[in-house]
Amino acid sequence: MPHPLEFTLILLGFSVLGVVAFRMLQLPPMLGYLVVGIIVGPHTPGFVAENETVRMLSEFGVVFLMFSVGLEFSLTKLKAMRKIVFGLGLSQVSLSILFVMLVCAMAAYFLPQWFSVSWQAGLAMGAALSMSSTAIVSKLLAERMELETDHGRRIFGILLFQDLALVPLLILVPALANNPPNLALTLGLAFGKAVIAMLLLLFVGQKVLSWWLNIVVKRRSQELFMLNLLLITLGAAWITEKAGLSLELGAFIVGMLISETQYKHQVEVDIQSFRDVLLGLFFITIGMLLNVQVVLANWWIVLLLVIGPIAFKFGLIAALARFFGAPMGTSLRTGLALAQAGEFGFVLLNQAGGLHLVDDLFIQVLLASMVLSMFVAPFLIAQSDRIVMKLCSNDWMMQSLALTNIASQTIATDKHVIIAGFGRTGQSIAKLLDDHGIPYHALDLDPERVREAGLAGATVSYGDVSRRESLVAAGIHRAAAMVIAFAETPAAIKVMHFAHELAPELPVIVRSQDGSDFEQLKQAGAAEVVPEALESSMVLALFTIRALGVPTKRVLRIIQNTRKTRYASLRGYFQGSRVEPGEEVQQRLHSVTLPEGAAAIGKTLDDLPLDGLDVEVTAVRRGKAKLELAPGLILQAGDVLVLRGSADSLALAEEVIFA
Repeated sequence: MPHPLEFTLILLGFSVLGVVAFRMLQLPPMLGYLVVGIIVGPHTPGFVAENETVRMLSEFGVVFLMFSVGLEFSLTKLKAMRKIVFGLGLSQVSLSILFVMLVCAMAAYFLPQWFSVSWQAGLAMGAALSMSSTAIVSKLLAERMELETDHGRRIFGILLFQDLALVPLLILVPALANNPPNLALTLGLAFGKAVIAMLLLLFVGQKVLSWWLNIVVKRRSQELFMLNLLLITLGAAWITEKAGLSLELGAFIVGMLISETQYKHQVEVDIQSFRDVLLGLFFITIGMLLNVQVVLANWWIVLLLVIGPIAFKFGLIAALARFFGAPMGTSLRTGLALAQAGEFGFVLLNQAGGLHLVDDLFIQVLLASMVLSMFVAPFLIAQSDRIVMKLCSNDWMMQSLALTNIASQTIATDKHVIIAGFGRTGQSIAKLLDDHGIPYHALDLDPERVREAGLAGATVSYGDVSRRESLVAAGIHRAAAMVIAFAETPAAIKVMHFAHELAPELPVIVRSQDGSDFEQLKQAGAAEVVPEALESSMVLALFTIRALGVPTKRVLRIIQNTRKTRYASLRGYFQGSRVEPGEEVQQRLHSVTLPEGAAAIGKTLDDLPLDGLDVEVTAVRRGKAKLELAPGLILQAGDVLVLRGSADSLALAEEVIFA
């Protein structure tokens, strides 16, 4: 075993390389962590042995993963999706477990010399194999703009039930591990303890938590808030473990409690970085468990366990989705997206292995098959359209009809505007265009929204703007302009790529949330980028100026100058002690006072080497006077420089100015 520092350096080095490599391949980084675990694990000669510290930290990763699941839990969301969650989701998990138990029982009966496992082991393996990867699927669907589609909602509903099902399964599996003589009593005691723990945490914890968090927040200390978050999460996990339950249950309950407070979004931002790192350690330890030699010696079993569960889950989920009223194409896409194994499956399998429910050999081949199935998942989702087209002629017909419907509405239209996305922003644009007699055609992926808006007279069709065929059907070659009305940068860039490929001269106007992606969107070919946050700030300020009696012409000139300079004067702002979600990567303003002896004293602004740091000086104050940013301005001690840039760039700029 190497020195702890050497071990840490090896782990960090391989983790960085693994994540970078998998990012470059456009694959989820968790798969990179699994590979790192295999490379540095005890079963790979020449590297490091298993480390108990890493295993312990990885358990914290699972705890914070369950905390995040609780944080996302919403009774409103659950009620709205109850048919999918408790119909489709419950059926999928239950039937998957029953099927695996049946296969295990039949194998034990017909092949006792090769395969002999208890029904408890069959239940544990069935529970593990019933799970799908929330992290992989949600990321890929978001990139493909399919979260709000018909199959996207069904996929999300099933994943939500799987997340919820983990809680009772983590209670059930240990309760059955010792083969209790009175099964009903054992299960009753286990779930009774769980109910008592949940009631105590929910009712007593809710009042105490709200009261305590209010006190902590009033101290206005980010460090104190983080420390309390760690204390509360790990404390609740400790309570449930002492009650004979799992660590994960306590973390899940605390997440639920915080989700009902006003601090939910701040907590999500605060835990994200270290949660992801700890979760990465969890996947590394899973990889470290994998004995490649055993897997290679039993490669045919592994291959069978990759193909078999994927085929079964695909068929089962597709059949259930069809049974619950989904069209064939939607059913097949739902099955393809959820056919792989998931991170919670590793949690359950790891638990079963620790309780000696499942033999080490089975643990190895199951781990290998689950890891490989997760590698297959991105390719299944990427090729889902082609697979569905081949398997289902009806889906091909439905897509053809959708494209025909779009084309029939735009065939006689010329010099129109294509609106990508028909949410609130898209509908507002459509109304304004309609008021001025400008023809438009909107495309949206929400069938209910399309139906209702169509009945109200809006020119909108069901269609995926990220597909070339939809843009061609919408008459992109004849269009005068295109507006991307959703604020998702990767998806907008993808749509712009196709739009410029089909109509290079077409002006594309893009909506941006806050302007942080302004340059990225402009480089991708946007004719104009409209940042909502900056525009609303400007309009509020202009109404204020108008109220003070400033002439309209001057107000209009201010608007024109602000837009002409691409909102330069409005970009960046002074951050407080609390960082809102997404703000950590945005440009910010930062005031720096030059002390005696600073390197910048006696130099001009042009002499400061800030260009390479992507930092600019937006203002210089000397006493109460704001100085003009002239090239010959010589800086003096006591001058205040207002800098604009990212957090990392500003830190480097300070070193340059002070050094």
